[in-house]
Amino acid sequence: MSNIQNLHHVVRGQVWLPGEADFDTTRLPWNRAVEQPVDAVVEAADAADVADLVRYARANGLTLTTQPNGHGATGRTDGTVLLRTRQLDALDIDSGNRRARIGAGVSSGRLQQAAAAYGLTGLPGSSPVVSVTGVALGGGLSWFGRKHGWVADSVRAFDIVDAEGSQRHITADTEPDLFWALRGGGGDFAIVTALELELHPAPHVYGGRMMWAGAHASAVLSAYQQIVAKAPDELTLWFNLVHFPGADPMVTVDLTHLGPEAEARDLVAELDRLPQPIADTRRAMTVAELGGITGEPTDPSAGFSRAELLTTLDETLLAEPIAPLLSIQVRHLGGAFAQPSDSPHGPLTEPYALYLFGLAQDPAGVLAKQAALAETLPVSGRKPFTFLNPAETVADAFTPEVVQRLRQIKSQVDPGQVFRSNFPIS
Repeated sequence: MSNIQNLHHVVRGQVWLPGEADFDTTRLPWNRAVEQPVDAVVEAADAADVADLVRYARANGLTLTTQPNGHGATGRTDGTVLLRTRQLDALDIDSGNRRARIGAGVSSGRLQQAAAAYGLTGLPGSSPVVSVTGVALGGGLSWFGRKHGWVADSVRAFDIVDAEGSQRHITADTEPDLFWALRGGGGDFAIVTALELELHPAPHVYGGRMMWAGAHASAVLSAYQQIVAKAPDELTLWFNLVHFPGADPMVTVDLTHLGPEAEARDLVAELDRLPQPIADTRRAMTVAELGGITGEPTDPSAGFSRAELLTTLDETLLAEPIAPLLSIQVRHLGGAFAQPSDSPHGPLTEPYALYLFGLAQDPAGVLAKQAALAETLPVSGRKPFTFLNPAETVADAFTPEVVQRLRQIKSQVDPGQVFRSNFPIS
């Protein structure tokens, strides 16, 4: 019996091997445009199951790649066993200490639902279906990052299975180098089975989306720039150009405010002086509802993305139609993002993050458009690790000094290369 075939006897969770029913479905990543070849798929029953799998992999020369759902997949999985951690779904809220212990399979939306009951919040991004652990391992850009920094900055501990198959609880005090690497350096160093996250007060939240015809893009961008120039850290605005196939171009502004509705409306009054919007969903809401603001798909699909960090923002973005792209998003950064951060990426000193996305129907056209925009816009030359695409590497996100430190940590904690993340550090 081969090492791979024996997996059925190693774990209590489910195993799929090539040729078995549903193997070709379970191995798929979230982004269906990414081909993800693997030798087997294992869905662990719990952390002890993960430990058993790691010990077996280490003893038999197998390599593991870990994905709860497959967000951020790059296809660098040939010859690996794909570990799904969706069943590690325990979630415990300690409201008195404002902490949450979050299993590796817990989604951002589920954390927000639980935290909202106590007037607290995690640091959610635009999608409610991504795993909290996956976001934290990539650093994590959230709606409330201007107030509280990277998602990784709020991590206080990790529960891991190391390359020897031992379950461990690590903090900044117990294992500072590994803790540092996991807070935004990716999943190449250990399998995170749970993490402890600091929660933040959110007694009042206001948010939503305003949408106009694309003809108003210049006026909307001008209003956007006026607002973000004086925005307090509690206020976050994202500017979007959107062009769905077969529809007219549109422009939107998505926003959240950690504060009362009246205060928020005063801060964004310039938006109310624009032409009548096609839609306006702004309202007081709970943090459990933030995932609905942008209306991102909650089912897998195929597409191509590219992210950049902008040093300035002007109307160069509006010079040409965005087609064949589906959307161009500009996220206002600053605030706590620009403050010191003991994480691999460090502070985000650029004022804006740019995210370009296109559907898979015209790959060559989408990639060419993204490259052309990157050449004409004032990009800084580095990218957030959490936004890297399959064609990029850790060197696109981190300085050479950080990459070298991450590689040294990798060689110390996983010399046998048991683990291979979406973006391998080696």
